Amino acid sequence: MTSLSDFSATSIDGKPVDLSSYDGKVVLVVNTASKCGFTPQYKGLQELQDTYGDRGFEVLGFPCDQFGHQEPADEEEIAAFCERNYGVTFPMFAKIDVNGDDAHPLFQWLKKEEGGLLGGGIKWNFTKFLIGRDGQVIDRFAPTTKPEKLTGDIEKALG
Repeated sequence: MTSLSDFSATSIDGKPVDLSSYDGKVVLVVNTASKCGFTPQYKGLQELQDTYGDRGFEVLGFPCDQFGHQEPADEEEIAAFCERNYGVTFPMFAKIDVNGDDAHPLFQWLKKEEGGLLGGGIKWNFTKFLIGRDGQVIDRFAPTTKPEKLTGDIEKALG
């Protein structure tokens, strides 16, 4: 697997999504959770989507329950929570694992491309990967990096 377009995932409403549908866009892939100290970042992620969406930018949210059982809900509950509390309109996907033997292939690739400080593993919810229009990983951002801090990198990637 050599680019984002080589992967597929299941949408939060259970439909298969070929990630090649994001070819030519700048994409921010984020593992999310609704009961995390970083959950308010949903607001900032939606603001990025609102600001840059018409320029070819897309946030993709991947709920994950591997950190402190902070995403116990099912997909229907997650979708309702995100919309109700944060007005999320960007694509959300079915719950996945980001670490371990059952890690989603997308996250296996992302970690290989941008290892991070802990030798590749995702250390917590709201780890972010910025992917360029060519489908290649540009950078990885820690959970503590607030979405608004990514505007310069997004602007640069958008060209």
